[in-house]
Amino acid sequence: MDRKRLAILGFLFVFLVVLVFIFFKTGVREKIKPSPLVPTPESMELPAKPGAKIEVVLFFLSEKDTYLHSEKREIDAGVSVVRQAKQAVEELLKGSQLGYISPFPPETKLRELHVTRGGVAYVDFSKDIVEEHLSGSSAEISTIYSVVNSLAYNFDSIKRVFILIEGREKETLGGHISLSKPFLPLYDLIAK
Repeated sequence: MDRKRLAILGFLFVFLVVLVFIFFKTGVREKIKPSPLVPTPESMELPAKPGAKIEVVLFFLSEKDTYLHSEKREIDAGVSVVRQAKQAVEELLKGSQLGYISPFPPETKLRELHVTRGGVAYVDFSKDIVEEHLSGSSAEISTIYSVVNSLAYNFDSIKRVFILIEGREKETLGGHISLSKPFLPLYDLIAK
């Protein structure tokens, strides 16, 4: 009985080796064409006249309700999408010019902003956004979606936003909303 098992195992082993050989030596060779280089949003220059401006829509809180309210601002045109996004976030951090409430502590600074080819914006804030942040889940939601909606609404190349603090991932801003994944825009939070 043992000889029979060894003979069967030997046959299966030889059969497997032959199949592997055939697979690697006679397979159809597919030629892969290299894809053209896709520029990153950082490297894409946008055409514009010197000193030209574009209008962006930023989202702030109101004392009247829990929705985000729009406010238009002008930023420089003709620079990269990343530079325009940085300008938009910097304008957002300056606060409202129409009397709306900023969801950010006044000391908060934008440290850096990058956009991947896949459309994820990594927005890196100073630690003040956590240390001085108002408590409560609604305050966290307002802060997060003020940034996410402002970026996604204005820049087609930005699909999701990942929030970093001092260059690192942080669990939450104030203990309620997880910052472990990038956020999709949530336009239902915008006042009609």
